Amino acid sequence: MARERSEDNQMTEGAQPEALVDEHLTETEEAVPAEIEEPSSTERRQAEEALLEEAESADALHDEIIKLQEQLAVQKDLALRAQAEGQNARRRAQQDVERARKFAVEKLLQDLLPVVDNLERALATIDTEGEANKALVEGIALTHKSFIDTLAKNSVEVVDPAGEPFDPELHQAMTQVPNGEVEPNTVLEVFQKGYRLNGRLVRPAMVVVSKAL
Repeated sequence: MARERSEDNQMTEGAQPEALVDEHLTETEEAVPAEIEEPSSTERRQAEEALLEEAESADALHDEIIKLQEQLAVQKDLALRAQAEGQNARRRAQQDVERARKFAVEKLLQDLLPVVDNLERALATIDTEGEANKALVEGIALTHKSFIDTLAKNSVEVVDPAGEPFDPELHQAMTQVPNGEVEPNTVLEVFQKGYRLNGRLVRPAMVVVSKAL
Protein backbone atom coordinates (compact mmCIF):
# COMPACT_ATOMS: atom_id res chain seq x y z
CA MET A 1 0.00 0.00 0.00
CA ALA A 2 2.79 2.36 0.87
CA ARG A 3 4.51 1.34 -2.30
CA GLU A 4 1.53 2.33 -4.44
CA ARG A 5 1.37 5.79 -2.85
CA SER A 6 5.04 6.29 -3.52
CA GLU A 7 4.59 5.48 -7.18
CA ASP A 8 1.64 7.86 -7.45
CA ASN A 9 3.71 10.66 -5.92
CA GLN A 10 6.52 10.00 -8.38
CA MET A 11 4.10 10.20 -11.28
CA THR A 12 2.66 13.48 -10.01
CA GLU A 13 6.07 15.00 -9.47
CA GLY A 14 7.19 13.84 -12.87
CA ALA A 15 4.24 15.53 -14.57
CA GLN A 16 4.94 19.00 -13.13
CA PRO A 17 7.96 19.86 -15.32
CA GLU A 18 5.91 19.22 -18.48
CA ALA A 19 3.29 21.81 -17.37
CA LEU A 20 5.99 24.34 -16.61
CA VAL A 21 7.58 23.77 -20.01
CA ASP A 22 4.28 24.25 -21.78
CA GLU A 23 3.59 27.48 -19.87
CA HIS A 24 7.07 28.79 -20.66
CA LEU A 25 6.60 28.05 -24.34
CA THR A 26 3.29 29.89 -24.39
CA GLU A 27 4.80 33.03 -22.81
CA THR A 28 7.69 32.93 -25.29
CA GLU A 29 5.33 32.68 -28.24
CA GLU A 30 3.27 35.62 -26.95
CA ALA A 31 6.39 37.78 -26.48
CA VAL A 32 7.43 37.51 -30.13
CA PRO A 33 6.86 41.03 -31.61
CA ALA A 34 4.67 41.50 -34.67
CA GLU A 35 6.30 42.47 -37.93
CA ILE A 36 6.11 46.30 -38.86
CA GLU A 37 4.91 46.87 -42.39
CA GLU A 38 6.73 49.53 -44.41
CA PRO A 39 4.37 52.14 -45.99
CA SER A 40 3.92 51.79 -49.69
CA SER A 41 5.01 54.45 -52.16
CA THR A 42 1.39 55.51 -52.59
CA GLU A 43 0.97 55.98 -48.86
CA ARG A 44 4.23 57.96 -48.71
CA ARG A 45 3.09 60.19 -51.58
CA GLN A 46 -0.29 60.78 -49.95
CA ALA A 47 1.40 61.68 -46.65
CA GLU A 48 3.77 64.09 -48.42
CA GLU A 49 0.87 65.67 -50.31
CA ALA A 50 -1.04 66.07 -47.05
CA LEU A 51 1.95 67.78 -45.41
CA LEU A 52 2.41 70.03 -48.46
CA GLU A 53 -1.26 71.00 -48.46
CA GLU A 54 -1.05 71.77 -44.75
CA ALA A 55 2.02 73.96 -45.29
CA GLU A 56 0.36 75.75 -48.21
CA SER A 57 -2.77 76.27 -46.12
CA ALA A 58 -0.66 77.78 -43.31
CA ASP A 59 1.09 80.12 -45.80
CA ALA A 60 -2.25 81.17 -47.29
CA LEU A 61 -3.62 81.84 -43.82
CA HIS A 62 -0.54 83.93 -42.96
CA ASP A 63 -0.92 85.94 -46.17
CA GLU A 64 -4.61 86.47 -45.43
CA ILE A 65 -3.79 87.72 -41.93
CA ILE A 66 -1.23 90.19 -43.33
CA LYS A 67 -3.76 91.40 -45.91
CA LEU A 68 -6.42 91.91 -43.22
CA GLN A 69 -3.94 93.79 -41.04
CA GLU A 70 -3.10 96.10 -43.95
CA GLN A 71 -6.80 96.70 -44.63
CA LEU A 72 -7.34 97.43 -40.93
CA ALA A 73 -4.50 99.95 -40.97
CA VAL A 74 -6.02 101.66 -44.02
CA GLN A 75 -9.45 101.81 -42.40
CA LYS A 76 -7.96 103.23 -39.19
CA ASP A 77 -6.18 105.92 -41.20
CA LEU A 78 -9.40 106.76 -43.05
CA ALA A 79 -11.29 106.93 -39.76
CA LEU A 80 -8.69 109.29 -38.26
CA ARG A 81 -8.79 111.47 -41.36
CA ALA A 82 -12.59 111.60 -41.25
CA GLN A 83 -12.48 112.48 -37.55
CA ALA A 84 -9.94 115.26 -38.19
CA GLU A 85 -12.00 116.62 -41.10
CA GLY A 86 -15.10 116.59 -38.92
CA GLN A 87 -13.30 118.51 -36.18
CA ASN A 88 -11.97 121.03 -38.72
CA ALA A 89 -15.45 121.46 -40.19
CA ARG A 90 -16.93 122.10 -36.74
CA ARG A 91 -14.12 124.56 -35.95
CA ARG A 92 -14.68 126.42 -39.23
CA ALA A 93 -18.42 126.52 -38.59
CA GLN A 94 -17.85 127.93 -35.11
CA GLN A 95 -15.46 130.53 -36.52
CA ASP A 96 -17.99 131.50 -39.20
CA VAL A 97 -20.72 131.87 -36.60
CA GLU A 98 -18.42 133.94 -34.39
CA ARG A 99 -17.42 136.14 -37.33
CA ALA A 100 -21.04 136.58 -38.34
CA ARG A 101 -21.93 137.57 -34.77
CA LYS A 102 -19.02 140.01 -34.49
CA PHE A 103 -19.51 141.72 -37.84
CA ALA A 104 -23.27 141.45 -38.28
CA VAL A 105 -23.63 145.20 -37.65
CA GLU A 106 -20.87 146.23 -40.07
CA LYS A 107 -23.29 147.31 -42.81
CA LEU A 108 -25.38 149.23 -40.30
CA LEU A 109 -22.24 150.87 -38.92
CA GLN A 110 -21.20 152.03 -42.39
CA ASP A 111 -24.62 153.63 -42.82
CA LEU A 112 -24.44 155.37 -39.41
CA LEU A 113 -20.91 156.78 -39.73
CA PRO A 114 -21.92 159.63 -42.06
CA VAL A 115 -24.41 160.74 -39.39
CA VAL A 116 -21.60 160.90 -36.84
CA ASP A 117 -19.44 162.80 -39.36
CA ASN A 118 -22.20 165.38 -39.90
CA LEU A 119 -22.64 165.89 -36.15
CA GLU A 120 -18.89 166.49 -35.78
CA ARG A 121 -18.88 168.94 -38.70
CA ALA A 122 -21.79 170.80 -37.14
CA LEU A 123 -19.95 171.09 -33.83
CA ALA A 124 -16.83 172.31 -35.66
CA THR A 125 -18.59 175.01 -37.69
CA ILE A 126 -21.28 176.31 -35.37
CA ASP A 127 -20.64 179.40 -33.23
CA THR A 128 -20.36 178.06 -29.71
CA GLU A 129 -19.76 181.48 -28.09
CA GLY A 130 -23.21 182.97 -28.67
CA GLU A 131 -25.95 182.42 -26.15
CA ALA A 132 -28.44 181.91 -28.96
CA ASN A 133 -26.67 178.75 -30.08
CA LYS A 134 -25.97 177.37 -26.62
CA ALA A 135 -28.97 175.04 -26.49
CA LEU A 136 -28.35 173.89 -30.07
CA VAL A 137 -24.68 173.14 -29.36
CA GLU A 138 -25.57 171.21 -26.22
CA GLY A 139 -28.18 169.17 -28.12
CA ILE A 140 -25.76 168.31 -30.94
CA ALA A 141 -23.00 167.45 -28.45
CA LEU A 142 -25.28 165.17 -26.44
CA THR A 143 -26.48 163.43 -29.62
CA HIS A 144 -22.90 162.96 -30.78
CA LYS A 145 -21.86 161.57 -27.38
CA SER A 146 -24.80 159.18 -27.40
CA PHE A 147 -23.74 157.88 -30.83
CA ILE A 148 -20.11 157.40 -29.76
CA ASP A 149 -21.09 155.61 -26.52
CA THR A 150 -23.41 153.27 -28.42
CA LEU A 151 -20.67 152.48 -30.92
CA ALA A 152 -18.23 151.72 -28.10
CA LYS A 153 -20.71 149.31 -26.48
CA ASN A 154 -20.81 147.41 -29.76
CA SER A 155 -16.98 147.04 -29.97
CA VAL A 156 -16.49 149.96 -32.36
CA GLU A 157 -13.23 151.90 -31.93
CA VAL A 158 -12.55 155.39 -33.25
CA VAL A 159 -9.34 155.87 -35.27
CA ASP A 160 -8.24 159.47 -34.62
CA PRO A 161 -4.46 159.50 -35.32
CA ALA A 162 -3.63 163.22 -35.11
CA GLY A 163 0.06 163.57 -34.13
CA GLU A 164 0.75 159.84 -34.56
CA PRO A 165 3.01 158.18 -37.15
CA PHE A 166 1.27 157.36 -40.41
CA ASP A 167 0.04 153.74 -40.58
CA PRO A 168 -1.03 152.60 -44.06
CA GLU A 169 -3.04 149.77 -42.47
CA LEU A 170 -5.31 152.28 -40.70
CA HIS A 171 -4.83 155.62 -42.44
CA GLN A 172 -5.44 156.96 -45.93
CA ALA A 173 -3.16 159.87 -46.87
CA MET A 174 -5.01 162.62 -48.74
CA THR A 175 -1.93 164.79 -49.19
CA GLN A 176 1.60 165.40 -47.88
CA VAL A 177 2.73 168.76 -46.52
CA PRO A 178 6.38 169.77 -45.93
CA ASN A 179 6.94 170.37 -42.23
CA GLY A 180 10.22 170.72 -40.36
CA GLU A 181 8.73 170.74 -36.87
CA VAL A 182 7.69 167.08 -36.80
CA GLU A 183 9.12 163.81 -38.05
CA PRO A 184 8.34 162.89 -41.66
CA ASN A 185 5.23 160.71 -42.10
CA THR A 186 3.52 162.18 -39.08
CA VAL A 187 -0.24 162.76 -39.25
CA LEU A 188 -0.74 166.54 -39.18
CA GLU A 189 -4.50 166.72 -39.61
CA VAL A 190 -7.46 164.32 -39.70
CA PHE A 191 -10.04 165.12 -42.37
CA GLN A 192 -12.28 162.22 -41.41
CA LYS A 193 -11.95 159.81 -38.51
CA GLY A 194 -11.65 156.10 -39.09
CA TYR A 195 -13.42 153.23 -37.32
CA ARG A 196 -12.70 149.61 -36.42
CA LEU A 197 -15.23 146.91 -35.52
CA ASN A 198 -13.88 144.16 -33.25
CA GLY A 199 -10.37 145.01 -34.42
CA ARG A 200 -11.23 144.94 -38.14
CA LEU A 201 -10.97 148.20 -40.07
CA VAL A 202 -14.34 149.40 -41.33
CA ARG A 203 -13.17 152.77 -42.62
CA PRO A 204 -9.64 154.24 -42.70
CA ALA A 205 -8.94 157.66 -41.31
CA MET A 206 -8.38 160.28 -44.03
CA VAL A 207 -5.32 162.31 -43.03
CA VAL A 208 -2.72 164.89 -44.03
CA VAL A 209 0.85 163.60 -43.61
CA SER A 210 4.07 165.54 -43.10
CA LYS A 211 7.16 165.20 -45.25
CA ALA A 212 10.72 166.51 -44.96
CA LEU A 213 11.52 170.04 -46.18
